[in-house]
Formats: sequence, C-alpha cells, structure tokens
Amino acid sequence: MSKQSKSGGFWSTPLTRSFIRSDTVKLPEMLMGYFIGPFGALLSSGICASFLNKYFTDVLLLDTGFVSALQLVSTVFIVAANLIVGQLIERTHCLAGKARPWVLLSALTLSVASLLMFVVPFQNETAKMVWIAIAYNLYYSMAYPIYSTANATLIPVSTRNSQQRGALASFANIAALGAAGVGSMVFPILVSNVMGNSQRMWFLVMLAVALFSALTIFLQYKFTRERVTEEGVSAVDPQQNAAPPLGQQLKAVASEKWWWIAIIFYLVFQWAGVMKNGSMSYFCQWVIDATPLGGDWGAAQTLLSVMGAIPMALAALFVVPLANRFSKRRLCFAGMVLGVVGGVIAGLGGGNIVPVAIGVALKCLGSSPGCYLILAMLADVIDHIEFKSGIRTDGLTMSIYSSLAAAPVMNAVFMAMLGAAGYDATAAAQTAAVQTTISVSYIWVETVAYAIDAVLILFFTVEKNLPAEQAAIAARKQQG
Repeated sequence: MSKQSKSGGFWSTPLTRSFIRSDTVKLPEMLMGYFIGPFGALLSSGICASFLNKYFTDVLLLDTGFVSALQLVSTVFIVAANLIVGQLIERTHCLAGKARPWVLLSALTLSVASLLMFVVPFQNETAKMVWIAIAYNLYYSMAYPIYSTANATLIPVSTRNSQQRGALASFANIAALGAAGVGSMVFPILVSNVMGNSQRMWFLVMLAVALFSALTIFLQYKFTRERVTEEGVSAVDPQQNAAPPLGQQLKAVASEKWWWIAIIFYLVFQWAGVMKNGSMSYFCQWVIDATPLGGDWGAAQTLLSVMGAIPMALAALFVVPLANRFSKRRLCFAGMVLGVVGGVIAGLGGGNIVPVAIGVALKCLGSSPGCYLILAMLADVIDHIEFKSGIRTDGLTMSIYSSLAAAPVMNAVFMAMLGAAGYDATAAAQTAAVQTTISVSYIWVETVAYAIDAVLILFFTVEKNLPAEQAAIAARKQQG
C-alpha cells in the first residue's frame, strides 16, 4: 500500500497531509512545491547574498576583519551542520517521507533565524559583535542547513523519471535565482533610496520577508511528495527502511567518479557565483560609471541584475527540452563556453556600463544550464550509485551539496581582500587598489571558474546508461 494512503498519527492530519496524490509530477506540484515554496524560503538568503556584507560594514559599521573572521570560522559549523542534517534526513521514517518533515520545521526555524541579524538591540561594539556572531550562526549554521539540505533532497526522492526530475530541478533553481534576483534588483533601489543606513528600516523589511518565507515554506511542504522514498516503505522487508551506515554511504559516493565531477563542478560554479554576488553592490557603487543613470549606483545594480535575469528567464523555457535532446553534459559545456566569452567582454569593459551589461547578459545566459540542471545531474548520479551499490545516498549527497553552497567562505575571502586593499566605507571614493580588487571579484573570478567547469563537464557521461540502470533497480525492487 502506498505510504500516502496510510492513516494515523500526526502526519495524517489535515494540517500535515500532502495535497499531492498523483503518481506523476504535475504542474501544481512544480509551481507550488518547487518554485513558490523555495522562492519564499530562499528570499532572505538571496538578499543576504547581495547585501549582508554591506549591511555589516555600512549600517552596523562592523570592522571588515571581524566580518571576514566570523564568516570563515562559521564555515566549519555550517559544513558540520549540513552533514548532520543529511544523516538525520536519512534516518527519518514517517508518513511524510524523510525530507519533507524537515521542510515543515523550517517554516519556523528559517523565518525566525533570518530576522535575528536585523534586530541587534545593542550599541556597544563588543555586545553588537557577540549578538551578530550568535545570530549569524543560528541562521547559517542551523536554520539554513536544515532547509537547504531537505529542499535539495526533495529532487532525487520526488520521482525516478529523469526528465521530470530535470523539470523539478529547473523550477527549484529558477526559484533560487528569482530570490537572488530580488536581492540584486529590487533591494538596491530600496537601499539607496529608502532604507539607507537605517537599522529600523532594515528590520521592518526583513520582518516582512520572514513572514512571507514561513507561509511559502508551508505551501512547499503541502505540495510535495516523496515517491522514491515510498518505494522503500512499501517493500516487503522493513529493514530496507533503515539508512545504511555512514561509512557505507561515504564509500559508495567516494568511489564514483561522476559523483566527484558533479560535486567539483558545483563547488567551482557556486563559490565563484558567491564572490560575484557579494561584490556586486561594491562594484556598482565604486567601479562602474553610473552617470548615464543619474549617478545612482542602486539603479546601476538593478540594470545589471535585469540584464542578467532576462536571458536566464528566457533560458528557463529551453534548458530542459534542450537537455533532453542533446544531454545535460553537452548543454552545460556550451553554456560554460558562452559564459567565458561574456566574462571577457565584461572585464574588458572596465567601468563602462554598456559592455559590462552586455558581458553580464551573455555570462548569465551561459550559466543557465549548469544552474538549472545541477540538482538533476546529482539525482542521476544518486540513481547510478544505487544501481552499483544497492543503497540510496540522497541525504549524504545533498548535505555535501548544501555545504558547498555555503556563502561565508567566499564572502570571508572577499572581505579579507577588501580590507587588505584599504576599503573605507566612509570615503567619498575608493583607491585604485580597492577598485581593482572589486573588479576581479565581480567579473574575473567567475569567468575563470566557468572555463574550469567547461573542461570538467566533458567527463560527465552518467546519462548514457541511466535508463537501463533505473530499469534494473525497478526489477530488483519487484523481486523483493
């Protein structure tokens, strides 16, 4: 009997029952479970990716050295938290599945924790730093790992259909990009014209974001279903529900070359993107010539964000069909090459807004296949590992995936670079060294990363035999 049809207990109440009954993925599940839900959940993260450093240095007037050290040290806790959450997910067995209960918990933890960094009830410098250190880690080392790992795990456990998984991964990543887009397009105008350096205004805006996040995360929980997890629950042998030992999971993933290729591809892709996002507001304020826009750096950032968002939005219509026809590998390779071309154009444009905008548009268009398909690529690898080893590694793989998305590492690096170059938040203009540091961080780091990923993806050929391997997995399960 399907797990969804069972009754009894907390997970069968009207509040916690899933709205999804279909055995195949349909549009309501895609829209609510993999777009609206993740968009709201990741909205605070998208804002922080673009403006948290600036909030720390320009609103709270925290020292760049402290900000860099905080983010770097916190990375250890973030990685550990993601790994722990991954194993907790693997060991969760209930009517709602193994990842969805943690999504539901995040409706409370993520929304509350996202607000604490913007409360800061102290004026004393030391007390302020202690508060920020605690609040920062409650968000990035506890609440965010719970949500991000559970959210990523939903893709491989949602269905075995590789094309449907590709669509779900595309929707989920469009949601993440949409949240980041709000942070880089809407927020610059709010910050430069409304919020400024007012801590009270920052708090009110982030309070509204937190309430919106809680609602959309709950909707995500209600509009998702774990069909692959249900296969194990309906199996004859109840021991199949038990998670394999961590050592066995590690051995299974570490011995698979395609797992390493996908993970390294994402690490390079994501960390370079974090560096770009974290330096964008500084680039628009101190490097680019915003004279054509009336000298408003917020308008310049919005323009660059729009120039990046439009091609990515258009690409969302074509990425999955093109990947189904030509393979994820070929499409991602072509995209990375285009991204390198765009990066070179933007870099050679210097502070001229026209070539920078054109280069950013091409770079974002090139990044769209890798961005939209990475979760589907990892899901394919997870199925391949199950074919070889007989165990699922969803929680472990997605906890590592979520750890690699940790923004603090590259934000810490950027803050350290900015401090070493002599950044002064109160200055009327920045030195040439500061401007060069910002330009390298915003344009060239990601351009080089795309060149590396273009080479890596050529060796990712897991899709070739995947249908036969999935058929073999299904045959094994039928045999008991």
